[in-house]
Amino acid sequence: MTLVKFNNKTRNTAPYFNNVFDSLFSEALNKNQSVSKVPNVNIYEGANEYKIELAAPGLNKEDFKIDLKKDNLSVWAEKKGEADLQKDYTLKEFEYTSFARSFVLPEGIDAEKISAAYVNGVLNITIGKLDDAKLAHKEIVVS
Repeated sequence: MTLVKFNNKTRNTAPYFNNVFDSLFSEALNKNQSVSKVPNVNIYEGANEYKIELAAPGLNKEDFKIDLKKDNLSVWAEKKGEADLQKDYTLKEFEYTSFARSFVLPEGIDAEKISAAYVNGVLNITIGKLDDAKLAHKEIVVS
């Protein structure tokens, strides 16, 4: 049930109908946006490692699952909502969903040097490079 504001001071009913339709359409659009939402990511390549920063506020470190298969790094998160049947909400917008992101890693990563930490709503994944990969970068001068 959605509460609709009604202004008794005006005799014109057109604004009332506009408010009803606006609220219906905005709720439908907001619900569709939340379904397709995936967290934003920053990727940084340093001299010794790659860093992936994944913005996922409102979660706990126990909600994440990180998996590496060959050169594919996958990150899953799921936050389950608690059913609160004792409260009769007029409007309930708390919505807990899940997401998954996958990253294809370049050659030369060290699978033993992968670590993750969840700090202040950001999941930080650090992926170490192999020693051979560090030396592989070389600037070539065009003659």
